[in-house]
Amino acid sequence: MPDVVAEGPTPTRSSARGRPVATSHAAIEQAAFRLFATHGFAGTTMEAIAREAGVGKRTIFRYYQSKNDIPWGRFDRTLDHFRALLAEQADDLPVHTAIHRGVVEFNRFPADARPPHRERMRLILTTPELQAHSVLRYAEWRRVIAEHVALRTGARPDDLVPQVAGHVSLAISLSAYEAWLAEPDADAPGLPEIIDRAMAGLQSYLSG
Repeated sequence: MPDVVAEGPTPTRSSARGRPVATSHAAIEQAAFRLFATHGFAGTTMEAIAREAGVGKRTIFRYYQSKNDIPWGRFDRTLDHFRALLAEQADDLPVHTAIHRGVVEFNRFPADARPPHRERMRLILTTPELQAHSVLRYAEWRRVIAEHVALRTGARPDDLVPQVAGHVSLAISLSAYEAWLAEPDADAPGLPEIIDRAMAGLQSYLSG
């Protein structure tokens, strides 16, 4: 799942019409999400996003290869952050505990994120046009876990156990997100706790 990586202030310059021109991923995402909220994902074009952001369409494509990439944010940085969180787990922890803690910490994000994390994940999880693209992103996310499990166990990332660990962790995370999104009054800090309970609950069930 996409994480929020803080960026500095958005650099701007003025267009010929005097409108500030966005020059950051964050500004483009915010412009896109304003349009998604009004016109829906399918009803929003890259041309419209460029107009809303005050830049040319060519500029948008320098930041994102396609409209499908925008809801996922800077996913390469997200995965690097995930790898770092897993690497920080103590070597003497059981592998399942390290994965548990890493996934929980990965899902902590700023309450003032723009677009809000709840809005971002609702779009990703409920938009049919994004499902095929999401499969590719989920595979990259699972790969991070598989690589960490392989490193900790002396296996290969493509071996069965690392692969199962990735699939199970993703399934738990998606189930937790669905529960979180189903609670309209739940505040953002509740998500890590839901994921924590879900992962601990499965472990308890399997060992019972």
